[in-house]
Amino acid sequence: MTGKLPLPGLFLAALGAFGLAVAGVSLWLVAAVLLIWGGSLWLTLPEPEVAEARVDKAVVTRDAVREAIESLGAPLLVLEGTRIVMANAAARAALGAHVQGQDARIGLRHPDAMRLLDMGDGDSVTIPGFTGTRSLWQLTRRQIDKQRWLIELADRTTEADVSRAHTDFVANASHELRTPLASIIGYVETLEEGGPAVDAEAQKRFLSIVLREARRMLSLVEDLLSLSHAEAEKHDHPTEPLDLGKLAARVVGEVASLRGKEQVKLVAAADGAVVAGDATQLEQLLRNLIDNALKYGGADSPVEVSVAAQQANTIELIVTDHGPGIAPEHLPHLTRRFYRTDPGRSRASGGTGLGLAIVKHIVERHRGKLDITSTLGEGTRVAVSLPKTEPAALS
Repeated sequence: MTGKLPLPGLFLAALGAFGLAVAGVSLWLVAAVLLIWGGSLWLTLPEPEVAEARVDKAVVTRDAVREAIESLGAPLLVLEGTRIVMANAAARAALGAHVQGQDARIGLRHPDAMRLLDMGDGDSVTIPGFTGTRSLWQLTRRQIDKQRWLIELADRTTEADVSRAHTDFVANASHELRTPLASIIGYVETLEEGGPAVDAEAQKRFLSIVLREARRMLSLVEDLLSLSHAEAEKHDHPTEPLDLGKLAARVVGEVASLRGKEQVKLVAAADGAVVAGDATQLEQLLRNLIDNALKYGGADSPVEVSVAAQQANTIELIVTDHGPGIAPEHLPHLTRRFYRTDPGRSRASGGTGLGLAIVKHIVERHRGKLDITSTLGEGTRVAVSLPKTEPAALS
């Protein structure tokens, strides 16, 4: 099957034959020239199936690329020249649906992204603040063919946050350890250099300070280890049945025997308050909450502990103090490592600033919920909700 007639070429062939005839050339020769000329035009016609196949192939290739990248989790852009001709679902979610069809210099906006348009295959740029103030993205260019290339977008925000958190944690831990250590070294050097010149009363006072700071360091190291263990086991859900009411009664009894019954009391302990729990970690959680309440609560009102069964198949452990309360701006940050609402008071009372961070990780491991509410002048209420379970379901 032939394609469309080459009418312009045939017209020129006829015009040339007419010119030859007017010039007196033999009609047989004119007919032969016309036949050869027209035949050559006819033979050079492309097969319509081939031409259509080329168009179909281009369409199929474009559709195949779109289908291939649409469902991928990584944001991907396909560019022809500087125009974004394709943006998969992840890219539209990150940059907006309007980005498809735009010029890349408008769609990507950031100056560092513009540099990528002139780079080679495999080159990349890292852009802070690309989609938000604290965001961090890495954009990489991949060549597809001579006309098209791919931009792969990788969100590095979480990695940057984790790295920043680790850096802050190391810096804070170093500072917390350095402070008591410097105090210990200072007093020991004074005792060593002073020798007999330091009277007995001063020696006793210095040694008392050294002992207090050493205990503070020990407490900090123990809390750091506890936090590390809680984080490491966060995804390992406990399966052992544990009666939270009985655990609370035992812990409150032990604390009351040391601090006095007027300092802490168990106001309610529901029967059958069974959860799937790690006994050691839940005991630590309760002791941390009681210890915080005793440090920052009212001296004239006891810390109240209760365990109650809720309607939504949960067990709620509540620790309440009647102290001065916590200002609202502090509440969202209380579970951050080393966060203190009153640093001077916390250190004076022996606090490490890690107690609630440990509580948070223990609650997460037990698939529970932590809720802290406080009213200035009235006190603070900390509630831990844990899923209720049946002993038979865990056997």
